[in-house]
Amino acid sequence: MPDIYHFEDFQPGQIFELGSISVSKDEIIDFAAEFDPQPFHLDEEAGKASLLGGLAASGWHTGAMVMRLLATGLLNRSSGQGSPGIDELKWQKPVYPGDTLTARAEVLTSKELRSKPDLGIVTFRVTAANQDQTQVLFWENPILFRKRETAG
Repeated sequence: MPDIYHFEDFQPGQIFELGSISVSKDEIIDFAAEFDPQPFHLDEEAGKASLLGGLAASGWHTGAMVMRLLATGLLNRSSGQGSPGIDELKWQKPVYPGDTLTARAEVLTSKELRSKPDLGIVTFRVTAANQDQTQVLFWENPILFRKRETAG
């Protein structure tokens, strides 16, 4: 495992285990109050009356937790230069208070950029599952990385 991952270190099929994070009722409510103030993210009774079946984290909260795992589990140890966006994002199952999410990133493709010879673009599929191994989220997105010989 390199100290810092560069473009050349990523191969299709490669898996990065990103670690785990748990979420509490208070964290769900606090995030929702600030960023997604829908009743089923703020109130247990409203959550029970919804399709979610109980107080559940906002999908954006779930994504933010998984992004933290991606950053601390891989990107902060890389020559990553950001991303042009997310190609696909799905919230597959609700995340409830007390859930522990475990995330991983799989390299789908790796491509050099002709327009920027010092960079390459790596497309990842990021997934997260709860403590029951039920997948709750996935996204696919390209991320730009510096090449080793040009990193400075």
